[in-house]
Amino acid sequence: MPWHLIARNLLAHPVRTLLTASSLVIAVFLICTLRSLVVGLTAGVEGAASNRLVVQSAVSLFVDLPLAYQGKVAQVPGVRQTCKFQWFGGYYQDPSNFFAQFGVDADRFYESYPEVEVLEGDPAAFLATRAGCLIGRDLTRRYGWKVGDRVPIKPTIFQRADGGAWEFEVVGIYRSRTSNVDDATLFFQHDYLREALEQGAASGPPGVGVYMVTLAPGADLVAVSREIDVLFENGPQRVQTTTEAEFQRQFVSMLGGVPTLLGSIGGGVLFAILLAVLNTMLMAGRERTRDLGIIKALGFGDGVAFALLMLESLLLCGVGGAIGVGLSLLSAPAFRQGLSQMVPGYAVTDETAALGLGLSLLLGVIAGAAPAWRAGRLRVIQALRPEA
Repeated sequence: MPWHLIARNLLAHPVRTLLTASSLVIAVFLICTLRSLVVGLTAGVEGAASNRLVVQSAVSLFVDLPLAYQGKVAQVPGVRQTCKFQWFGGYYQDPSNFFAQFGVDADRFYESYPEVEVLEGDPAAFLATRAGCLIGRDLTRRYGWKVGDRVPIKPTIFQRADGGAWEFEVVGIYRSRTSNVDDATLFFQHDYLREALEQGAASGPPGVGVYMVTLAPGADLVAVSREIDVLFENGPQRVQTTTEAEFQRQFVSMLGGVPTLLGSIGGGVLFAILLAVLNTMLMAGRERTRDLGIIKALGFGDGVAFALLMLESLLLCGVGGAIGVGLSLLSAPAFRQGLSQMVPGYAVTDETAALGLGLSLLLGVIAGAAPAWRAGRLRVIQALRPEA
């Protein structure tokens, strides 16, 4: 069987083959990267716990709730645990070094978020050290921090009376086993912030951004949500209780049609490359006319002629797609670190890699179908005509 002709035909026009393959590499790389961005944007929704609720102001996420609400929420039947979450909004040294910081209940944080695993340091030190903080492993890579380091965070919301930065001591480095908690966040004791506000050492809103509520086993999520909302229906601050997935979805909805736009860009790139590959294979089919006539004259059937063109298209697209997928996997750590503030869940998943490779092979089938069908129907006398 003349399968060696596939490689020979591809190498007969090295520039054209290289340009077509390079286009496929870029297209598949872009598709994998764009899909990974979309996956990263929705990772918090997909990874949300089914037994956690978020209690926030019914007016706006930017309106804090009274501290007294925590005890009342804890008494609602079906609630196992509550944990404060207060957005801090500071930065390290320069405004460009911005990442998330939250004040939380240190004595309840681990129970509320069992997916958080402390890799370095003593987990108990978070509760024992008033100015202690847990940092995600991505922050250690970005800034080189380690357990025992003092981290100054300049405030944008909670200004210190002396005009200085807040000092936190790294007591632990964590990683999250799920995508709803990223590895680029600093958690500190909310009491450290509360005491500074009460003592006049700092200024800022005195309440809490949201309360994270962990349900007891078997509790009815809808019923508990409704009861919490009714509890504060008459104020002083009305609340809105949602599932953790819905809370995360709010942030995705703030981006409007960005996920759809990214998907549309990927589709446009794919269609453009399909036209390029189809043009290449149509040209290859016309150039192979005489060779295919000779092959058929030697006794090879229509199926061999069809397979030669189809396999040539699949090989070209498959190699280009595989390289594109490989580049997206190799670049994933750099993208994850660079986009950790905006898209903390960025990752090229196995599904994304399979999609990229599958799309490249599908392009090969579509682009090769027309010239392969023509090759299969080609008659010997027609192929060997001098004007053919």
